[in-house]
Amino acid sequence: MLSPRTENILKIIIENYINGAAPVPSQTLTHRYGLKVSSATIRNEMARLKKEGYIIQPHTSAGSFPSDKGYRYYVETLNRVRLPVDQQLMISHLFHQVETRLEEWIKLTANILANMSQNMAVVATAKSNRSTFKHVELVGLQDTTALIVLVLQGARLRQQLITFTEPVTQNTLKDISNKLNAEFEGLSTSRIQSRDLVLTPLEARIVDDLVGIMTAEDHVEFEELFMDGLQFMFSQPEFTDPQRNRALLSLTEHKDMLKVLLPRGLNEAGVHTIIGMENEAETIQNCSVVFSQYGIPGEAIGCVAIVGPTRMAYAQNIASVDYMADVLTQLISRLYGREPLREETDNN
Repeated sequence: MLSPRTENILKIIIENYINGAAPVPSQTLTHRYGLKVSSATIRNEMARLKKEGYIIQPHTSAGSFPSDKGYRYYVETLNRVRLPVDQQLMISHLFHQVETRLEEWIKLTANILANMSQNMAVVATAKSNRSTFKHVELVGLQDTTALIVLVLQGARLRQQLITFTEPVTQNTLKDISNKLNAEFEGLSTSRIQSRDLVLTPLEARIVDDLVGIMTAEDHVEFEELFMDGLQFMFSQPEFTDPQRNRALLSLTEHKDMLKVLLPRGLNEAGVHTIIGMENEAETIQNCSVVFSQYGIPGEAIGCVAIVGPTRMAYAQNIASVDYMADVLTQLISRLYGREPLREETDNN
């Protein structure tokens, strides 16, 4: 644990480096911040920080910048941060301007986080850990072809073509839809499979396809990802290396991007921060990730994240992710007919 004076010096170095992207010399602390200690004392404190691995000084005459360890200490000692009220009101106004569709909420969240952080934002649509049948429509396209339109809880819509060996009328398809809606509404995949129903071969074929769709959904960890702000990342001085940029760009094209960004098995509520070499993926070990889950625990969970250089505005980004996760939790709760439960948790 650092002394209050040493901690304050580390904080000044970090915040100067975050704002200026240039190593911070001891003279800056001596002349600009009125620390009421001698320049020799400041140099000694900085020497201690360097020795203990909190800051890096490339050579004796150079300024210093934070290490991952320094950033970690800084994040762990931040006071509880909240988004300013004026920004909260602005976000509320923006959400009132968009359609009441989940996809529009997620796109807007990614755009807001990217612009507020001037970094890349990644948002995953909330997904239930088990699919729940809500409604099905069978739409005849040709005599032997129909479209299954399956609505799952949480306003998730899935469609799949089905073909038959013999012609099937729209009236027959409508009767089957009505029967399945009456029998399956509110049931999970496993409960549908366990139902002991008398079915015709045609009905059994359709039920098999429905179960197949729902089973596939159950195995998807996250729904569709929305990203925004990659251009902000590439405008940062840390990302002038074309090879590093190509690696980052390839990450954004990875279908399991969140699995790369987020640590395995971390399901605790609240905002989490992964800094530099703490990242498991080598591609982003010069980046930090600030993220939080949102939604209804045990029912529908999504994720919001900001990805940027380790020299990011942690206090602002933590507050932004925390607030946007709360906004989405409230929206998803209303969508599922639940009351949102706000948990008070520490940021880390």
